[in-house]
Amino acid sequence: MADFYQGGVITTLHNLTERPTEALEAELTRFAHRKPMTLILPSLYSELQGPALAHIVDELTHATYIDEIVVGLDRADADDFAHARQFFGRLPQRVRILWQDGPRLRALDEQLAEEGLAPRREGKGRNVWYCLGYVASANRARAIALHDCDIITYSRQLVARLFYPVANPNFGFEFCKGYYARVTDDSLGGRATRLFVQPLVRSLQKILGDIDYLRFLDSFRYPLSGEFSMRSELIEALRIPSDWGLEIGMLSEVYRNTASRQVCQVDIADNYDHKHQDLGDGERRGGLSRMSYEIANSLFRRLGTEGIPMDQSLFRALKACYYREALDMLERYEADARINGLRLDRHNEEGAIEIFSRSIIDAGAQYMENPMGVPFISNWSRVFSAIPEFTQQLLAAVEADNA
Repeated sequence: MADFYQGGVITTLHNLTERPTEALEAELTRFAHRKPMTLILPSLYSELQGPALAHIVDELTHATYIDEIVVGLDRADADDFAHARQFFGRLPQRVRILWQDGPRLRALDEQLAEEGLAPRREGKGRNVWYCLGYVASANRARAIALHDCDIITYSRQLVARLFYPVANPNFGFEFCKGYYARVTDDSLGGRATRLFVQPLVRSLQKILGDIDYLRFLDSFRYPLSGEFSMRSELIEALRIPSDWGLEIGMLSEVYRNTASRQVCQVDIADNYDHKHQDLGDGERRGGLSRMSYEIANSLFRRLGTEGIPMDQSLFRALKACYYREALDMLERYEADARINGLRLDRHNEEGAIEIFSRSIIDAGAQYMENPMGVPFISNWSRVFSAIPEFTQQLLAAVEADNA
């Protein structure tokens, strides 16, 4: 499905040909001499028991250009950790597992908490943050990639295409975001991006005008994808949220720390399917309801740091504008689905829009009550400055766990 259109303020790297994975990997093997590569896999222990991660590991055994694989393991006891070491043990790369619930890393977390530097919430953001800290401490990688562990349709071409833009020494990209079409055999997915983030960003543009940050976000085809890569120089500068706002928060930090010409997005899969989130409820206990609320919180906090004044009248106008924009967007996606013979449940989609619109009001009220909201996790530059010996302590803890 060739598409060479360049839109927005970042570079888009399309999948225009059926280039063999082996050809990409041959180039990456040459790049690896100058740009050693580390792959981060943030994982819940429960994902080791599903079909997706076992297949991912099988595929990665052939990606020998990758020097190291760092696994962030959450919700695992001692027996689970021992099983994880065996599970990932067949990989030919150097493998280090960060046992997030183990006594050594918990002790380090308590040390950071005493300095006010520890992540305040459990979740993927915390997991990723510690993995990035380990990679920065080890200082072996020059190119880092990360992808989720629940990708049912995974092939090793995904990780090859994800690494390529930042590993190629002839490119000037510091950060790369993966994108793909969320299409299953019979339906259109990706509701949080299609029906929430995209119409919300465009509604903000209508109300606030031409703001560089919003144009930057609107340039990404799939801003909520869990796949990205970057050069190692960027790690210590990033401040990321620990909640569902991780992906938007990450893009916000990339916007703050790099130039748009150093950012790209790459098509990494023709077919991508992973664990689907349910809609959740109005109490924000989980699902897309909670996700949309926390994404809106992250977005509003970032706009506040850009000097944008926000009050109740803005949030009321934003809800009305969003609702109309989202319904218009739904009509576009419905037509797109129909011509491709895909199923789209209009009633269900409009129900999602109604929940998302309430998320805007609730997140706006939370912002007005406490503009700081849930703070970003401190960046690693601050941690290493506050506790110079933490680098060696983190490396020692991970090595002791993996010995």
